[in-house]
Amino acid sequence: MRLRVTLQPEGDFLLPWHYAQQVQAMLYRALPSDLADFWHDVGFQDGTRRLKLFVFSRLLGPFEREREGLRFRGTVGLYVASPAEAFLSGLLFGLLRQGRVHIGTAVFEVVEVEVLEEPPLTRSVRLKALSPITVYSTLKTPDGRKKTYYYAPQEPEFGRLVLENLRRKIRTWTGEDIPPDGATFRPVKVSNRNLVVARYKGTIIKGWTGIYVLDAPEPYLRMALDAGLGAKNSQGFGFVEVWEPRRQVPHRDKRRAEAFRGPA
Repeated sequence: MRLRVTLQPEGDFLLPWHYAQQVQAMLYRALPSDLADFWHDVGFQDGTRRLKLFVFSRLLGPFEREREGLRFRGTVGLYVASPAEAFLSGLLFGLLRQGRVHIGTAVFEVVEVEVLEEPPLTRSVRLKALSPITVYSTLKTPDGRKKTYYYAPQEPEFGRLVLENLRRKIRTWTGEDIPPDGATFRPVKVSNRNLVVARYKGTIIKGWTGIYVLDAPEPYLRMALDAGLGAKNSQGFGFVEVWEPRRQVPHRDKRRAEAFRGPA
């Protein structure tokens, strides 16, 4: 399940270059307190790992780069997805009930919250990353220190780890361990310009935008759309949408969106 949130700023506004933490905080504040506590503090267990199982995009709208950060002008969009309907329903009603939200020091009116129609899927789909996909391993240096190595899409480990991550998410959410059945994940239109070096709570994270092909069983495709690709999804990494050359905007289901609005 996926939402598109439309926000109207009260005047033009400046966000820091790395603003994912502020967006994440806004989402948690919009949730009912019990849901916010669960998703923030607990999540879903898979062995020793804890998964949050939600993902959000970067802010989408016109902006200018300045020395201090990014100055957005006009309406901005934000996509949020999760396989958990309770999470998105709580977020939807929370945003509409609040009417105004803060991202950092910027104030926004919540113009609209739309439930997006689930796109039809075939075995092989092209996906566009609306926030960077990050894939990494923690290695040990010869002197015993830990080092994080971020893979590039051209490395075979990138696709392999994306698929392993999707399998883990499916197992955690459904209880089923579904084999990849010859699945592949590869870049189609990715260059060095798609490399994004971000900072989250003081940690440098490398990820990649661009266009990819995911050829996998249907549960893998659905989980990619609902929970994101790669790691650190709840920190604003790995939101993807089905990409079509002539229509690069997600389907919108206006009727369902109106149904979620509730009484005026």
